[in-house]
Amino acid sequence: MTRVVTATRDIAAPAAVLFELIADPAQQPRWDGNANLREAAAGQRVRAVGDVFRMSITSGAVRENHVVEFTEGRRIAWRPSEPGQPQPGHLWRWELEPLDDGRTRATHTYDWTQLTDERRIPKAQETTADKLRASLDRLATLAEETA
Repeated sequence: MTRVVTATRDIAAPAAVLFELIADPAQQPRWDGNANLREAAAGQRVRAVGDVFRMSITSGAVRENHVVEFTEGRRIAWRPSEPGQPQPGHLWRWELEPLDDGRTRATHTYDWTQLTDERRIPKAQETTADKLRASLDRLATLAEETA
């Protein structure tokens, strides 16, 4: 069973434009290919490892997302958890590689190798490369309109 799923796409937009759409949680429901994110309050733009942003998901539940990797404009990853609860061990990561002034290679990864909550495994298995690619495609549309 594959517990790390990845999709990559070259996007006709600068890395800085893409990163703003990813690092601002209020923008994430606009490009979510899993149709899982409902909304996040404005003003939670991620700036560093250790930041935590809150997001409501389509079920109405709230998730705290703990930023565990961060390089401005290039890399961001977070581990979601229920508010005040331990992180169950799955991770969402974005990596951006500028190809030239107007093009970026974006890689989106879902890693559940450390997932310990058995109840979450069926949902984790539903997160396929196609769903990650859908997020990349939606992100590309937004970024290319902005760029």
